Amino acid sequence: MQTVAELQAALQQSHANEARYRLLLEHSSEISWMADVVSGRLTWLSPAAERQFGYTLDTAQSLASGLLRDLPTRLARYAEGDLSRRRLLRETELPHSDGRMVPVEIESTLILDAGGVPVTVLGFVRDLSARRELAAQQKKFASMLSHEFRTPLSTIDGAVQRLEMTGAHHDEGTRKRYRKIQTAVDRMLAMLDEYLSPERMASIGRERQPNEINPAHLLQSAAEQAQRRRKSVTAHTQGLPQWLRCDPAGMRLCLEILLDNAIKYTQDNIPIELIGRIATEGGVELLVRDHGAGIAEAELPHIFDKAYRGSNAAGVPGSGLGLYMARSIVDVHGGTVTARNVSESGTEFRIWLPVAANAGKNLAREDGSSDNSSDASS
Repeated sequence: MQTVAELQAALQQSHANEARYRLLLEHSSEISWMADVVSGRLTWLSPAAERQFGYTLDTAQSLASGLLRDLPTRLARYAEGDLSRRRLLRETELPHSDGRMVPVEIESTLILDAGGVPVTVLGFVRDLSARRELAAQQKKFASMLSHEFRTPLSTIDGAVQRLEMTGAHHDEGTRKRYRKIQTAVDRMLAMLDEYLSPERMASIGRERQPNEINPAHLLQSAAEQAQRRRKSVTAHTQGLPQWLRCDPAGMRLCLEILLDNAIKYTQDNIPIELIGRIATEGGVELLVRDHGAGIAEAELPHIFDKAYRGSNAAGVPGSGLGLYMARSIVDVHGGTVTARNVSESGTEFRIWLPVAANAGKNLAREDGSSDNSSDASS
């Protein structure tokens, strides 16, 4: 039988423990809460709720709705024998008292009475804002890393493809050096594949961008977009490879610039053609051909210069940067873009891109080959 002194000591210990628990609750960043199962009302809400969400127990009805969402369904499933419903962990958003939504993690447990019937829900709320901010920074870093590595590698890749294609007269030592450079580029791209794989990129909320495109589809989609402004825009392709290694967004922009230029500087009834085919010197050529008045011969050498505008630009809005941008994009790919007046009438812009004998790298596709030497026709 316990003595009075032992009972007093136990009571003092209980009070001391209660004081410690209250101190922990007052200074914890986690929001603890309890709710009655029958009424669905909060019976306890820790001070952290007021600091983080602006709610007290008396004003937390909207908070309670989020915390106890699907409670009837949960209780029913537990009663049917689904014991996994006793403890749940979920991510959601809860309303702050100022109206904004806050990302949170909610952990909750059903507390049972002596007969095994749930009577109380005990839970904790953790603010995920800092975690989401970290994820946003990771996405930003991954985007920067991918861009900063892939842009110079694309330049090297395009240049080596061009050298490989046009260097048939070079000696074996020179060709071996080309292959060595190509192998190094392949290795760097493979490392980017490994460390910025789709799975890893998806885990931080960003999917890796493709590095190849079907050139026939590229021309067709560019024509369809331009047809919104000029009905007589057509696309014709012949013998193109199935896949062309490039920056798809960059090549789309390049074609949009050339088509915009053709539309702006010709009358509405003038047809515009997009043509894609294998170039006579190897590689592929993408042509944007109009049947307008043409460009003054003296101006042709300058139309790709930065901020240059020709004599026919009077009254036509523009900055003189479009063709400069188009040339810059093609340069990165190891290609060329040129313009000439065709004999029948009109102007032809020609994009030439190299196609390596063994491209063999695939950064983003799993459903097709990235070998640009494919025999498949579009």
